[in-house]
Amino acid sequence: MDQFAGRTAVITGAGSGIGRGLALRAASEGMRCVLADVEEAALADTVAQAAVVGAEVVGVPVDVRDAESVEALADLAYDRFGGVHLLCNNAGVFQAGVSWQRTVADWSWVMGVNFWGVLHGVKAFVPRMLEQEQQGETQLHIVNTSSLAGMTTSAYSGPYYVSKFACASLTEVLAHDLRAQGSAIGVSCLVPGAVDTRIADSTRNRPDEPPGEAQAPDHWFVADALRDMTTTVGIPPEEAAAIVFDGVRSGQFWICTSDRYEEILRPRFDAVLRHELPPSVQF
Repeated sequence: MDQFAGRTAVITGAGSGIGRGLALRAASEGMRCVLADVEEAALADTVAQAAVVGAEVVGVPVDVRDAESVEALADLAYDRFGGVHLLCNNAGVFQAGVSWQRTVADWSWVMGVNFWGVLHGVKAFVPRMLEQEQQGETQLHIVNTSSLAGMTTSAYSGPYYVSKFACASLTEVLAHDLRAQGSAIGVSCLVPGAVDTRIADSTRNRPDEPPGEAQAPDHWFVADALRDMTTTVGIPPEEAAAIVFDGVRSGQFWICTSDRYEEILRPRFDAVLRHELPPSVQF
């Protein structure tokens, strides 16, 4: 996909961080925008900023863990604009912790957003995008947001790593499935490095507990470290969004926001080929 003006983008997790960056970039490219987030006040702020850029934009409160909510988002986008050309399944949350110590509720929440939310987006939008393609549309692309933490591992963040690996695997499978069906719909897996977002404060949107409650120290010390990293060395979300749009234009499957992509990944795959445990990554 190399033409954006006059086309429609759907972006989940658009209330903050990379999602907001993607929304504002899409607006500046002349796209119509359907923006979704579970955090309604933050979503309204993004919608207002996109409108200032001049975009035709609509905001939709959506919990991506809920398939019916995502299906309703697709209904609205197609009813309002007649088609979707760029789908960004971007909503994501962070949950750290030792794998056997995290509760089922912890795992359910993070998998619900980071994996099931992406799968719900795929199931709601891809059949309709295939119909668009059959009707002659050629500028169609899907971006699923995983993470460099979806390609590497370390201790103390089991739920997050597992969910992001699942997202990356789903995105690869989606691309293969589309090609096997003869479709040319573009697919990219976004694997951000450090970006200055509020990902470390994800529990503000967790529905089953107040922020700060029921989280063990094995979550908080990692969350604090993540917060320090993203605020001190993380690139701005608008810079990450520019990288994404460049990657979509050039047809990249893996889109990474870090210039350390090869440095981080090479030791992992070298270890895999030696049948060894990959080293714990240091972002």
